[in-house]
Amino acid sequence: MDSAGQDINLNSPNKGLLSDSMTDVPVDTGVAARTPAAEGLTEAEEEELRAELTKVEEEIVTLRQVLAAKERHCGELKRRLGLSTLGGLKQNLSRSWHDMQVSNAYVKTSEKLGEWNEKVTQSDLYKKTQETLSQAGQKTSAALSTVGSAISRKFGDMSSYSIRHSISMPAMRDVREEPLTS
Repeated sequence: MDSAGQDINLNSPNKGLLSDSMTDVPVDTGVAARTPAAEGLTEAEEEELRAELTKVEEEIVTLRQVLAAKERHCGELKRRLGLSTLGGLKQNLSRSWHDMQVSNAYVKTSEKLGEWNEKVTQSDLYKKTQETLSQAGQKTSAALSTVGSAISRKFGDMSSYSIRHSISMPAMRDVREEPLTS
């Protein structure tokens, strides 16, 4: 097809349409559908391949129908046996996870991450950072312990003061029960 015969402006409402001058040109579908590999074939070979293609496509359709029937039958058997879809899903996920773990990509990635982890944990920067964070954690723990002890001591002082204060104060008399006499 001549590229000048097509409107290639993507914003055009006529994009991809043949121009008026091209609509009168007859198109031989047999020639247009041929690929360079098909041009080297005789007509008999081409007919044989087309027949085989048709046969294979029909077999594919039949196999899809058989597979769908087998899947329905399998589902019915599972239902009658009381096997849940959740159990099947769990089994499929488990199998998929296992398959992924033994795949070359996963194994290589795990090895590479292990190597990187080894390099990072052996680096001086990592060791210094770990030491600094450890010291900061110890100091923070000690500070929080000191604050906790101080708070506990204050609560202890307040509760003993409260008990001493309530013991040393005479009990308040109920004015309604015993009127004051003068």
